[in-house]
Amino acid sequence: MATVTDLTRDPHGFRAELGAMVRLALPIVVVQVGQMFMGVVDTVMVGRVSAEAIAAIALGNLYFFGASIFGMGVLMALDPIVAQAVGAHDREAAAVGLQRGLVLALALSVVTTGLLLPARPVLGLLRQPEHVADVAAAYARIAIVGILPFYAHTALRQTLQAMQHLAPIVTTMLIANAVNVALNYVLIFGAFGFPAQGALGAAWATAASRWLLLASLAVAARPLLYGYLRPLRRQVFAWRPLWRVFALGAPIGLQYELEYGVFAVVGVMMGWLGTVQLAGHQVALSLASLTFMVPLGVSAAAAVLVGHAVGRGDPLESRRAAAAALVCGVGFMMASAAVMLTVPGWLARLYTTEPPVAALAATLIPIAGVFQVFDGIQVVSVGILRGTADTRTPMLVNVLGFWLVGLPVSATLGFRTAAGPRGLWWGLTVGLVLVALVLLWRVRSRLAGRVSRIAIDPGAVVT
Repeated sequence: MATVTDLTRDPHGFRAELGAMVRLALPIVVVQVGQMFMGVVDTVMVGRVSAEAIAAIALGNLYFFGASIFGMGVLMALDPIVAQAVGAHDREAAAVGLQRGLVLALALSVVTTGLLLPARPVLGLLRQPEHVADVAAAYARIAIVGILPFYAHTALRQTLQAMQHLAPIVTTMLIANAVNVALNYVLIFGAFGFPAQGALGAAWATAASRWLLLASLAVAARPLLYGYLRPLRRQVFAWRPLWRVFALGAPIGLQYELEYGVFAVVGVMMGWLGTVQLAGHQVALSLASLTFMVPLGVSAAAAVLVGHAVGRGDPLESRRAAAAALVCGVGFMMASAAVMLTVPGWLARLYTTEPPVAALAATLIPIAGVFQVFDGIQVVSVGILRGTADTRTPMLVNVLGFWLVGLPVSATLGFRTAAGPRGLWWGLTVGLVLVALVLLWRVRSRLAGRVSRIAIDPGAVVT
C-alpha cells in the first residue's frame, strides 16, 4: 500500500493511478454485477411464486456454488500469470497461461459434475425441509449443464481482463442477462406453450444463458484471442507447469470455498430455523452479494494493475495501484452501507411480496450494512495480494477469521440467545472484521519491498 510519503511526493502519479483504476474497474464491475444479476433475477422472479420456491432457489444455489466455487478460484491463477506476463510484454507466457486455464476448466468441469450429482442425499443429511430439498437438488442437477461454459468463460474473462480488453465481456454479459430474463419468464411462469416450472425453470434458463455467454464471448473476442489460442502449444499439457498453475490457484479456490462455505453453513442453519428464515436470509444475502460485486470488480482490477506493475518491476506503481483500489472499493461500500442502514424495509420488498419474508429480511439488511465496509477492505486486499501472486495468505486468514472465530460466534448467538437469525449474521460480521484487518496488514507488509514476477515453466518457483 502506498505510504503517505509516496503520495505526497507525487500526488499526480497517484491521481493518474486512481483514474486508471476507475477506468478498468468500472467495466469489470458491470461484468461482475451482470454475472451476479442472473442469480438476483432468479430470486426476484421466483419470489413471485412462493416462499418455498425462493427457499429452494437459495438452497440450490448454495449447493451449486459450494461445489463449483473452488474451480472458479483455481482459474483465478490466470490473474497474476497473465497480468504479470502482459506487464513484462511476454506474449508467449500469456498465451500458454490461457491455454492451460482452458485445460484446467475442462478437468474441473468433470470433478464438479461428480460433486453435483449426489445433491439430494447430501441435502437430506443436512436436515433441510423435504420439499425444499427435493426442488433444490433438482436445481443443482440441472446446473450441471452449465458447468463447462461457466469455467471456460471464467478463463477467457480473466485473460481479457488482464489484457484490459473489456468491451467484449461487457457486451456479451448484457446480452446473456437479457436472454436470461426472457427465458426465466417463459420457463418459470409458463408462456408460448411451455409449462410453468417454477424454480426449475430458472435453473434451465441460467444453464442456457451460460452457454450463450461463452459462445458470444468466443465470437466477439476472436480477433483478440486467436493468436493466444492458436496454435496449441505443446508445453500446455506438461504435467509440472500445469500442476504449478493449479498449486497457485488452489489456495484461491480454497479461500473462496472457505468464505462461501461459512455463508453456506449459516444458510443451512437458517434452514433449521424454518423456511421463512431461510427465505429472508436469501433476500438479504442476495442484496449484500449484489453490492459486493462492486468491490469484487475493483479487486479484479487491482489484481491486473498490481500484476502489471510487478511484471514491469515497478514497486512504487504497485503501491499506488493498491491504494487506489482501496479508496475505490471501500468508498463504495461505505455508501452502500448508508443505504442499507436507512431503508432496509424498502429494499426487502423489492425482492419478495411475502410479508413474513420481507419483515425478517428487513432485520438482516442493516447488519449487512454494518459489515459492508469490512467486506470491501478484505476483498480488495485479496485482489492486491493476488496481483503479487500471494494466494496462500488469504486462505489462511479465512480459516482463522471465518471458521475459528466467526462461525462459532454465529452458532452461539443464533441458537443460544434470543437473537436467532440476527445472531447468525452478527457472528459473520465478527469474523469478517478480523479477516479484513489482518489482510490489510498483509498488503502493507507485502508491498513494502520489491515483489518478483512469478514463473510457471521448468526452472521456475511459485512465490
